[in-house]
Amino acid sequence: MEENSFLLAFGLTLFAGLSTGIGSSMAFFAKRTNTRFLSVSLGFSAGVMIYVSFVEIFAKAQDSLVGFLGTESGTWITVLSFFGGIALIALIDRFIPKAENPHEVELVEHMTEKERKRHNDKRLMRMGGFTALAIAIHNFPEGLATFTAAMNDPHLGIAIAVAIAIHNIPEGIAVSVPVYYATGSKRKAFILSFLSGLAEPVGAILGYLLLMPFMSPLVFGILFAGVAGIMVFISIDELLPAAREYGEHHLSVYGLIAGMAVMAVSLLMFI
Repeated sequence: MEENSFLLAFGLTLFAGLSTGIGSSMAFFAKRTNTRFLSVSLGFSAGVMIYVSFVEIFAKAQDSLVGFLGTESGTWITVLSFFGGIALIALIDRFIPKAENPHEVELVEHMTEKERKRHNDKRLMRMGGFTALAIAIHNFPEGLATFTAAMNDPHLGIAIAVAIAIHNIPEGIAVSVPVYYATGSKRKAFILSFLSGLAEPVGAILGYLLLMPFMSPLVFGILFAGVAGIMVFISIDELLPAAREYGEHHLSVYGLIAGMAVMAVSLLMFI
């Protein structure tokens, strides 16, 4: 049973991480970015992550910690762990330069042949490489979040994996567009984008190897509360601003509400 849970959790994390390849493919086969689709999708992803973080993940973390430490101490540790997760992902984001931040909006049509001539190919390649590295750094905690949720509850893991996968699509565009125009090779751009997504399952495995030997209600509660904080920060700081940049304000809000509604129904039906 443990082995099946591990394989499912790893498979979901791998799927979420490698969705950067979907964004990369979109960059090569689309003349223009479907901004309305991305706006709704990113809003939907944020809605799923915010709802599940507060309603399910935070609650499970609190139950675990209260059961282990008592009501007062358990509640305090839950809240501190939640904000600790936010602090961790905010710190990672803080040290990534704005120009290479994978959550800065990038459109397929930004890199026309005219743009390529105007920019130095070496600079474009450097930008694509740094963006891939930035995505890899971001994907470590995201991978751990997906993996931990899936190990605890497969239905929850599936919902989070889908939300993370949607959020990884624009990141694939952000890597592949500058690399393609620097090298002229779709293959190189796709491979670099694809490899950057591998950091997600790598982060999951490292987290599993480091934490599982010490897993207890205390460690589980702290980890789960931290995961909730990470996902809330990603949603508010990255997904919603990107969703608004890609499309109309209302589209991102409609996507957000739809994501919350779908997550609410799935929790009622399957968990």
